[in-house]
Amino acid sequence: MNHLLFVYGTLRKYQNNHHYIEKSKLVAEQASISGVLVDTKEGYPALTLGKGTVYGEVYQVDKETLKRVDQLEEFKEEMHAHNLYQRKLVKVMTDSGELEALTYYMNEAEVKGLPIISSGDWKENQLIHRNQPFIYYFAFGSCMDVERFQLAKVDHHFTKVIGAGKLKNYSTRFTINHIDGGRADLVEDGGRTEGILYQIPYEAVLYLYEREGVDIGHYRPSFVDIEVDGTLVKDCLTFLVKEKEEESAPPDHYFTEILRGAKGRLSDDYMNLLEKHVERLLGNKG
Repeated sequence: MNHLLFVYGTLRKYQNNHHYIEKSKLVAEQASISGVLVDTKEGYPALTLGKGTVYGEVYQVDKETLKRVDQLEEFKEEMHAHNLYQRKLVKVMTDSGELEALTYYMNEAEVKGLPIISSGDWKENQLIHRNQPFIYYFAFGSCMDVERFQLAKVDHHFTKVIGAGKLKNYSTRFTINHIDGGRADLVEDGGRTEGILYQIPYEAVLYLYEREGVDIGHYRPSFVDIEVDGTLVKDCLTFLVKEKEEESAPPDHYFTEILRGAKGRLSDDYMNLLEKHVERLLGNKG
């Protein structure tokens, strides 16, 4: 019998315990549940009940894999009251809809006083505290446009261009609505997206957080694998709309920035696909 499993910490892709589930089918790379994530200060997070959102991934695991994960989490069904972690069935939100999956909560008594990870994302928390000299950043919307960087006087942070990148299983959509129209987002729907992969210093991350409205809840940081000239670059930073809305056509000035940033760098095939999608949105608007 197979089970859906929501993972939020060291079981996530490229984390140090992912080998427990690495042969399992990835169902959703972008997934979230209600709850609060705390930092145990022992190299892993813990999930507890509360008002908040916790981000992770969903895998389809078989009985033996679930048993190994139970052992990792020191969960024993026959000792329910004495386990450090409790395994529960929860509602999981994905870009394809709502699922039910198993996940692990730490006992309330054990998380008391532990610092809350405000983003609800363990990978993002590690990025902030890692102090690495640079990271890879994938731009798929107006952040491909050099002129915007020049106007903001941050273009010196975006001079290291790795190349045109391809992202599998995602489509560029316009799911956040401003007064004048939609803004770009990535939706995990089995499609494909192209964009520009940069190598940026940490100072540029601070600029991007402000530009993308992370603190006010417009976008959230996430991590995706990008292919550049046949090489896979893992866990690249990008930004996804936090509360996705029904799509609306982007305004001319915004889509012009996307086209300007993509010109001569992204494939004609992909740009034709994106332009036709925007034309359909404009048709629906009319």
